[in-house]
Amino acid sequence: MKRSLQMAGAFVGLIVGAGFASGQEILQYFTSFGIWGIAGGVVATALFAFLGMTLAQLGSQLQTTSHKGVIYHIGGRYLGLALDVLITFFLFGVAVVMFAGAGSTFEQVFGLDARIGSIIMVVLTILTLLLNLKSILNVIASITPYLLLVILVILGYSLVTMDLSIAEANAIAVEQSSAAGNWFLGALLYVSYNIACGAALLIVMGGAEKDRRVAGIGGALGGALLGLMIILVNVTLFVKVDTIAGVDLPTLELATQIHPVVGILMAIALLAMIYNTAVGMFYSFTVRFIQPDHKSFKYVIVFVGIAGYVASLVGFTTLVSKVYSTVGYLGFALMATIIVAWVRERKK
Repeated sequence: MKRSLQMAGAFVGLIVGAGFASGQEILQYFTSFGIWGIAGGVVATALFAFLGMTLAQLGSQLQTTSHKGVIYHIGGRYLGLALDVLITFFLFGVAVVMFAGAGSTFEQVFGLDARIGSIIMVVLTILTLLLNLKSILNVIASITPYLLLVILVILGYSLVTMDLSIAEANAIAVEQSSAAGNWFLGALLYVSYNIACGAALLIVMGGAEKDRRVAGIGGALGGALLGLMIILVNVTLFVKVDTIAGVDLPTLELATQIHPVVGILMAIALLAMIYNTAVGMFYSFTVRFIQPDHKSFKYVIVFVGIAGYVASLVGFTTLVSKVYSTVGYLGFALMATIIVAWVRERKK
């Protein structure tokens, strides 16, 4: 059970990056649909648990050290190639969003220019990848409980100090910018792009576990915990939607309202999750093209880091809305392939 819990924590830690921890993703994909956003959270929870379980089991079954083995196994020669390309593109896109999210966090909390904040995160990410990645999964998993605790504190505060009726909150919520046409599509898109981006590392974690059952439990628990956090953050933003409307980092805004110290604790949690996700995505993207023991690896890391920084200048909120939605629609192909693979396994 311990191994399953470690895998679950690492899975959540990888997915919970800038957009989730800040509340911006939840606002656009769930809260903006009002009370129906809660239903979207339930749908997302079920899908995350099922897809997480399936991917981890496939990784364990094939004992793979790369996502390519599983992707080609479930997709075949041609669809597997297409999915491989899509996942690689997703990895870079999410890393860029992390850099932009770091810039917004440094600016909102410390008054530092967003571009300088992004540079700091890029440099930290590059330095980490140039040194040692052996303990990165444990670091990602260890930060998850801390973030969950901070979110629970903010939720409690929001519920106690709520001064809107549900009808009033619903009316304001539906006026916010949405990343999809309806709550159900929003939930599907959210799961789709997150699985597309997290599949690579989840498969590798499953491949490192010889016991298929342990891997499956870890993936399912991670998905369920991720869904629970979605619902908690969504409720938090919904009851305080009048306060966070138009804010880049909604949960950080609410934390600061409780007390400046709580705001700093939330900022630390947010930056830690951004760092974790940036390292995981950035590494997965780079090793897709060049092995880490290659003599040119360090130069490629620096080059890709600079490219990611330039792309992050578009802005955090814009990237969450545009990049993630595109990734989500394309990721439907991966979700469908995973489901078909699961059905085939059941028949066997």
